[in-house]
Amino acid sequence: MARHGWNSDALRWRLTALIGVALAALALVVTLLDTFPGDGAGTRGTTRDGDKVHGTPAVPPGDASAEVGWGFTHTQYSADEGNARATDRVRKELADQGRPIPQIQHIMGWGAGNPEPVQGRYDFSEMDRRVDFVRGTDGTPVVTLCCAPDWMKGGKPGADNTDWSQQSLETAPERAHYKDFARLAATVAKRYPDVRHFIVWNEFKGFWNNERGRWDYEGYTELYNLVYKELKKVDKDIMVGGPYVVMDSFDPRQSEGTSTTVKGPWGRMDQRALDAFDYWNKHKAGADFVVVDGSSYTEDDEMLPDEFRATDKLTAVSEWVRARTGDLPLWWAEYYVEPGDSQDDRDDWTEDHRVAVQASGLMAMARGGATSGFYWNPQKRGEECAGCLWTATQLDDGGAELPMLGLIERFGKEFGPGTTYEKVSVAADDRPNVRVIADRDVALVVNTLDRPISAKVDGQRFAMKGYEVKWLKR
Repeated sequence: MARHGWNSDALRWRLTALIGVALAALALVVTLLDTFPGDGAGTRGTTRDGDKVHGTPAVPPGDASAEVGWGFTHTQYSADEGNARATDRVRKELADQGRPIPQIQHIMGWGAGNPEPVQGRYDFSEMDRRVDFVRGTDGTPVVTLCCAPDWMKGGKPGADNTDWSQQSLETAPERAHYKDFARLAATVAKRYPDVRHFIVWNEFKGFWNNERGRWDYEGYTELYNLVYKELKKVDKDIMVGGPYVVMDSFDPRQSEGTSTTVKGPWGRMDQRALDAFDYWNKHKAGADFVVVDGSSYTEDDEMLPDEFRATDKLTAVSEWVRARTGDLPLWWAEYYVEPGDSQDDRDDWTEDHRVAVQASGLMAMARGGATSGFYWNPQKRGEECAGCLWTATQLDDGGAELPMLGLIERFGKEFGPGTTYEKVSVAADDRPNVRVIADRDVALVVNTLDRPISAKVDGQRFAMKGYEVKWLKR
């Protein structure tokens, strides 16, 4: 009995031990399922087939050009959501222009979710919706490859763990993950084969070198080159551009850290931005177009000598870039002519004033040799939206064209890729008060004053209201 009892206790101990081991193993499996790519709560809503072609891609033109023309960028809110009649109204307005309007969408942020919450697991649901909207407008889709999933920049992986703070979103991938980001770019290209134009990153976000007090242009260029090569592996005809550096400027009286050559009454260029561009331009693996970004006003929000003549900066920067890049088309991915407040709202000007200065900015970029520029659409929900392209699609009567959209549509139609600009005669007493650009068929005239004038342009005498933007047939 005693011996039997000893054996019974040992058996019980063994069973208990085995059960404990089994439970521990089960717990480990559950942990792994939640942690490793492919399963568990950390991958909720994701799939492995991110490179599967989405929807019905528009057939890209066989002679797709890197000169896409003038368009806009989709931001946090756009016309892919809202009242069905309102969204259809916007879609029809854009599709009826007789030309494809180029439209930018970022892969993460600005209306798109985290595309790869866990390595190898993808969620393109919001990106899919934006691409579908562009397709529905017969537009030219452009993708900005920014920003990076959290796990590429030291954050926590998982579908529910995305940190959407500005600081996190504007953090660049760690160098160890540059190749992972390039692979993500290739996945995007495979998913949307009708996207032929890709911009690498946005404004050098996260690429500031605090120790040296300058941009980490070496790091950005390394990332750019990896992405460029991966995209070309997907399709050699894909067009890639950069560096999307911010062309900041300072008061013309400031000499420290500013350019001695790229300057004007509008200010002096930040030499650090020029250095970053030059490094990328010298060491890039290749480029099909060149991308910059900037505002007409200084770092201190000064519009010098005034808001209209400040736009001459956009001409000067465009000429400087073109002198270094030859025949590569020049894009302005973003351009700003009206300083924002602490919340980046721009509500101080009337819409007529805003459209007039924006028209001057478009003219300035075109004069400098730019062939594409993208208006950063500040779309909001609600009835008030300064500078928006259409009324909020969340409203029953939303989706109506606003003056800024009319300007961009007309400018793109009249001064698209291949435009040859011509000189226009302006009466001597009108030259300080109007801004003009023209080709063989039309002239665009802007009254820079807030009062009516009588102007003589291109041999025609006509009245203009304050801040009026007028199109003349030639």
